[in-house]
Amino acid sequence: MPHPDPTLAAVVVTHDRLDHLRITLDRLLAQRVRHVVVVDNASTDGTADWLARQQDPRLILHRSDRNLGGAGGFSVGLEIARDRTDADWIVAMDDDGRPEPGAFDAFRAMDLAGWDAIGAAVFHPDGSICEMNRPYCNPFWNPGAFLRTLARMPLGRGRKGFHLPDAAYGAESPVLPIDMTSFVGFFLSRAALKAAGLPDPRLFIYGDDQLYTLQMRRKGLRIGFAPQVRFEHDTSARQGQSGVVLRPMWKVYYMYRNALIAYRVAAGPWFWLLVPVLLRKWRRKAKDYSPDAALFRKILDQAVRDGMKGRLNRPHEEVLRLAESG
Repeated sequence: MPHPDPTLAAVVVTHDRLDHLRITLDRLLAQRVRHVVVVDNASTDGTADWLARQQDPRLILHRSDRNLGGAGGFSVGLEIARDRTDADWIVAMDDDGRPEPGAFDAFRAMDLAGWDAIGAAVFHPDGSICEMNRPYCNPFWNPGAFLRTLARMPLGRGRKGFHLPDAAYGAESPVLPIDMTSFVGFFLSRAALKAAGLPDPRLFIYGDDQLYTLQMRRKGLRIGFAPQVRFEHDTSARQGQSGVVLRPMWKVYYMYRNALIAYRVAAGPWFWLLVPVLLRKWRRKAKDYSPDAALFRKILDQAVRDGMKGRLNRPHEEVLRLAESG
């Protein structure tokens, strides 16, 4: 039975962004939340000392001795929230992602019966929709989304065929079933966390949320998009001519390696037909990285090789050296 007034624990993963973390914790602790788990990924900017001075009894602090990346941080944070709190629901976010005022009240007002997880509507601080956090329905599982995607692909707009449209973000819009959402404003029931397990920490950054929610759906768990539950993502990532441009360059490796692994889950038997399309599209993105286009292609090639093999054990130090080899 759904809890009439669900209790919440929040999980925040941070690394060297104390200015963002201060704002996010202020926003969180102003809401009705039972616990806030902060995973400090070996920050070197004074985060640990600042956290140690905080007195709010709702805080649960965990300091890692090395940077586990977002994926590792969320794996640790969700485990702590599961094992050290009794919250009915757990909500995850990065240090630069935070609930808008009233977001948790809007979540509590929902009829949560039938939902195992809820994805929030995520906006930039200026009020525009944050594209990197736009949920989608997997076109390989949904014939309508598949046909819409095919119809748009000649125009280079295939993404619009399966991601939620702007109209879905209206405050009065209905809650919609989705297959993928991000870890910025991701609400997960205790029962669903038990069924789904923890995110794979080996992914380090990028794609961990996509892979986790797709795997939830494959297990029959139900995810809804709630437009009335609003989050802000104060990200510095910017869009190029063909998508997001990543800096520093080592992030390119994780973005594309993990994307291939997630596409294998999403596409199933269609994966091998999809790969040539993806590789052609991705290599065209080199123009967004001028004057580092050659380095982008070099990192991308390694990411593709590892992604095709499902290799998740390349040390982060090797990835850093690769990005510095240009």
